[in-house]
Amino acid sequence: MAWDLPPLGAIRVFEAVARRSSFTRAAEELGMTQAAVSYQIKLLEERAGTQLFIRKARSIVLTEAGERLAPRATSAFSALSDAWLATKDGASGVLSITTVQTFVSNWLTVHLGAFQLMHPNLAVKVDASNHLVDLLREDLDIGIRTGNGQWPGLSAHYLFKTDYTPMLSPRLAESVGGINCPEDLYKVTLLCPEDPWWRTWFEAAGATFDPVRVKPGPNLGSQAYDAMAALTDQGAAILTRNIHSTFLAKGHLVQPFDITGSDGVGYWLVHAESRRNAPKVKAFRDWILARTAELRAD
Repeated sequence: MAWDLPPLGAIRVFEAVARRSSFTRAAEELGMTQAAVSYQIKLLEERAGTQLFIRKARSIVLTEAGERLAPRATSAFSALSDAWLATKDGASGVLSITTVQTFVSNWLTVHLGAFQLMHPNLAVKVDASNHLVDLLREDLDIGIRTGNGQWPGLSAHYLFKTDYTPMLSPRLAESVGGINCPEDLYKVTLLCPEDPWWRTWFEAAGATFDPVRVKPGPNLGSQAYDAMAALTDQGAAILTRNIHSTFLAKGHLVQPFDITGSDGVGYWLVHAESRRNAPKVKAFRDWILARTAELRAD
């Protein structure tokens, strides 16, 4: 078959410029001069017979034709890279993961050592941020997200529910004579008391959430921080049970009630559909699905 292809060097430059939205950053990534990058883009536009970028004073914007080509170019280079890696030595190199801080600090760090023992040639790099990364455009392999599993262009694999329930240290519970009914939670400080999960949980427990009776604690902005505050006897936190199950198993935190609230979402592993057979992506996907199988069963 005779392939109708553009100059591969030029399309590689185009992909880098489109992904980074910058001639300068693409030149740095590729080890080229900015003039060389501009020349390759001009060459590609002449071959295509249309503009791929609109040049502005301080930025560049993809044209409609560029918008159509960019994701397919990224997908093609990603597939080629994965095939080459599989040809060389399988799952090795760097596996980049983006997820929220709560998942990193309270689940991933607890379990990741087991994965590293299984794959010593694969280094894991984690980006913990609430910024929603575009896995189709940015240089990251895997995301761990909360939601309903619907992200266009991404393969999504369900890990576990985000059901939540109050937790506190056993010392704090003992200091007020135990937490035996939902109303006993008013005896202790409630961390992040404005979190709507508190009201939802009280209703699920058949009780009324009364803000007037609450001893308000700080709004720390993350379950990771709420959990740390609860561990140090600063109050009761409303936490995702599946994320903090290790603290419960070790007795560092207690869950006074079996009742959980839910907002109907879960944690999902996601990656570009084009990366589904990449050795490093497959290795991590198979491992985490096996590691969370019991949580899904529960």
